[in-house]
Amino acid sequence: MSTNPSMEPDLFAADLRTQFEAFLDDHRADLEASLDGLSEEEARAALVPSRTTLLGLVKHAAFVEKVWFDEAITCRSRAEIGIPATPDESFVLDPEDTIASVRAAYREACAGSRARTAALGPDDLVRGNRRGPLPLRWVYLHMLRELAQHCGHADILREQILAARAQ
Repeated sequence: MSTNPSMEPDLFAADLRTQFEAFLDDHRADLEASLDGLSEEEARAALVPSRTTLLGLVKHAAFVEKVWFDEAITCRSRAEIGIPATPDESFVLDPEDTIASVRAAYREACAGSRARTAALGPDDLVRGNRRGPLPLRWVYLHMLRELAQHCGHADILREQILAARAQ
């Protein structure tokens, strides 16, 4: 999907935070790129029994960014942030959701994540998660796992959509 800046030789010896952010940005870009060239109908296509669609995955990823890089860092509630109470609800597409609007919301959420972590180090604790205080490094690792999983989902859904075009 996208190029992978995390594989640039300069990054191999970079500090941990720089490496985390590069890998996160790779996954963020890959997930967003899963929508490239799709119609609105294809992006909303329900190909599995769950609420998972390509557009819903990107919308959910914006939710996850806000849970881990807003709620966990600022200690604001989900209601204050303006996000659903549960992860399952974050996949629900509203009639006004479009590829462009969901992409814009996702980019905004990612920019907010970068801004809120800018002054923090990997060992700084974030205190707004239900698990209790967590080091930012754990949040980065959790987000890498979450985004990698969803990139895999997106690859499979996109493959199904493109295969259906060829029929």
